[in-house]
Order: sequence, then C-alpha cells, then structure tokens
Amino acid sequence: MSNYIHVPPGSPEVPKLDITVSEREGPGCRQGALQLLRRLRPHWRPEEVTLQLFTDGITNKLIGCYVGDITDDVVLVRIYGNKTELLVDRDEEVKSFRVLQAHGCAPQLYCTFNNGLCYEFMQGEALDPEHVCNPDIFRLIARQLAKIHTIHAHNGWIPKFLSDIPSPQVLQEEMAWMKERLSNLGSPVVLCHNDLLCKNIIYNKKRGDVQFIDYEYSGYNYLAYDIGNHFNEFAGVNEVDYSLYPNRKLQEQWLRSYLEAYKEYKGFGTEVSEKEVEVLYVQVNQFAL
Repeated sequence: MSNYIHVPPGSPEVPKLDITVSEREGPGCRQGALQLLRRLRPHWRPEEVTLQLFTDGITNKLIGCYVGDITDDVVLVRIYGNKTELLVDRDEEVKSFRVLQAHGCAPQLYCTFNNGLCYEFMQGEALDPEHVCNPDIFRLIARQLAKIHTIHAHNGWIPKFLSDIPSPQVLQEEMAWMKERLSNLGSPVVLCHNDLLCKNIIYNKKRGDVQFIDYEYSGYNYLAYDIGNHFNEFAGVNEVDYSLYPNRKLQEQWLRSYLEAYKEYKGFGTEVSEKEVEVLYVQVNQFAL
C-alpha cells in the first residue's frame, strides 16, 4: 500500500513499546497488559487491575483495563490477530488514527506495542441497524462522516482497483466495468473510514454525539463509496436483511444532512440544492451496488 496518509506537523508522537501481549487468554495476556499499564498508568496497582474482554474477532482482540469498579478511565488494549498484517497495513492504520485524533475525530492513542496498540475508551453505545435509521442519530453520523471527509487534501492519490483477481473472464470483465463506471462518476477522493458498520459507531446519548472506531481500513477513497458502504451496513452483518437498506426518502434526508455539514466544514455555507442531493444520491447508489 502506498504511504499516502500524512500526519499533520506538530502532532504528538506515539510511543512504541517493545512489549508483546499474548493473544491467548490467561496469565500471559494479563502479564503483557500489565507491562503496558506500568508505562501508561504507573499509579495503578497491578493486583487491582481488571481485564475485561470486549471483542474477540478475526483481526483483533480488544481488552478493556481498569481499576476496581470505576470505569471512567479505561485503557483499551487491542491485540492484532496472527498474520493479519498480511491483510492490514498497520503503519497506515496508526497514521490514520493519528490524523483523525489531530482533528478531534478519534480517541487518544496512548502507544503502540509489538503486536497491537493502546488507546482511550470512548463512553457510549455501539449501534445496531435499527439505531442508524433514527433521524436524530443518522444526522449525527452524517455530520461526523462529513467532518472526516473534509480532512486535508489527498495529494493527488487516486484509489487503485484490485489487479490480482481470479482469472475467469466474467470477473475480469466485471472489474473493468466497475473501474470505468465508478471512476467516471465524479465523486471526490477524500479520507474515508472504509468500514462504517453499525458496531463501529459509538453513540453517546448524554453528550448527543457519535464517534467512529476501528481505523484498520481507513484511507483515501471515493467519498460516495464510504457513504454507500455505510448504507449497505443498514442490512446487518451476520444476519443480512436487505429490506433494511435505506429507502430513497431516508437517503435523501441523510445526504442533505451530510452535504450541509460538508459544505459548512469546507467554509461554503450550509445551503444545499435538490440537484446536489440528487447527484450524490446517484453516486452513492452506484458505489453501493
């Protein structure tokens, strides 16, 4: 992958700790996590630290570390899955994390270690498909995504379509069609999350805001792709139901909220025309196919 993500000058450096945390549950995992905490939270007593498994996925294991019953200060330890560096460029992931943090779009990144990273826990609720249809929530999501999409220019980088595809002619023809069709839609290239499924959106009802998590696939891509991919996630992941894909009315409301925020962050005011909504609607649904 090209090194096309540029961390803003003056961004705080992220310590790299020569510590390896076992991905297997047990004493080895706890010992590694405590080594990290001695650097990050030296005032915590090891015997008082609780480790709670949050997620145990294919590409990551996520552990929350805190003292006693108080969860206001939780250090998240994310352990990379074995050999996942073959799928995910971990250096680019850290760059994306730092860029998003610098613009107030990500939690604080405390450190990286040999097989993972540590960062701040964000209070809130991971969303489900039924939540993202709520206008009060989807307007927050649209606004937050617009904020990310307006983060600095892409320095001329253009998304690459995969070249290593299976040999059957039908797949080659489909890839050629996608490249020609999607590249010519006129969607701008912006910094994208690229994996905005519902569980990667944290909603804090008390503060009335949303934050996005998990930046493994973040990078420059077509703006309309990021939105179209998110709309596909309305259908769910494990039990997919495409009847939940947002209808045109909901999409137009979502896209108008997005465009208002996008133009505001760009300094162009907040007035959005029907034509602008229609153009983005067409682009998004082409990428969503």
